Amino acid sequence: MRSSNPVFSRRGFSRDNGYAGFNAAPQAGGPAVGTQGNPYAQGAPQGGNPYAQNPYAQNPYAQQDLQHGAPPQAPSAAGRMTMDDVVTRTAMTLGTVTVGAVLAWALLPVSSSSYGLAIGAALIAMVFALVQAFKRKASPALILAYAAFEGVFLGVISEMFNSRWSGAPFQAVLGTLAVSGATLLVYRAGWIRVTARYARIGMAIAIAFVLVMAVNLLLVVFGVADDGGLRSMGPLGAIVGILAIVLGAFFLTLDFKQIEDGIAYGAPRDESWLAAFGLTMSLVWIYLEMLRLVAIFSGND
Repeated sequence: MRSSNPVFSRRGFSRDNGYAGFNAAPQAGGPAVGTQGNPYAQGAPQGGNPYAQNPYAQNPYAQQDLQHGAPPQAPSAAGRMTMDDVVTRTAMTLGTVTVGAVLAWALLPVSSSSYGLAIGAALIAMVFALVQAFKRKASPALILAYAAFEGVFLGVISEMFNSRWSGAPFQAVLGTLAVSGATLLVYRAGWIRVTARYARIGMAIAIAFVLVMAVNLLLVVFGVADDGGLRSMGPLGAIVGILAIVLGAFFLTLDFKQIEDGIAYGAPRDESWLAAFGLTMSLVWIYLEMLRLVAIFSGND
């Protein structure tokens, strides 16, 4: 399933004939290769939901042997996405973010010009992210470029927070690790089931949240809302920050489902780049919100 909003784009891997899948346990005994509901099969069942169609209809892994009537086959083991691929690509993207952040922290002093550079880097990163979201296939160059510019933005912002709230970035990193680790444990324990209804409700809340934050930003810019409005450094800002972190955890559950289904269905290896891209965006989201939350609870001094 690919959201119409590219910022929240996630590739879903349906295991049934319903809307976007997300609601069945992995098949025992290895990757699923059946035609019904498998996005790497030739297509959706007759009359099925268009969201269950194969986004890789021209993928050689998804072609039928029409002469012999054979069902579509999963990719060969050499061309399939594995957990090692996801871990490797995620390490590369997060490593690029980290290197960009460290260099920006070390080379750019805290100043208004550095803040302007950070905003510019964030906008460039957003453009790369949107371009990748609209592409049907993963582009490692785009994903790594996004990670590099996102790292510059995070490095400058982290240094600014650290100059006022000493140790805030380190605490935010620990908080991000705690949230992501807890989300993974809850997901693996089966306490959260990523169903179609869960995904729809969560995405609706996330889009509404972003729209409200955009309106709040405009109100602050034009002087209508004081002290950041909903993003103030007080109790209201803390509540909004906690909600944002919960949304970040929601994004992570979609990422985990994407990875689980991709491996189960024998997705092409390039899909691991999209999985790494999604994980990186979710972790960056959580880190930024955690950074604000740490600053709020540290006080204004």
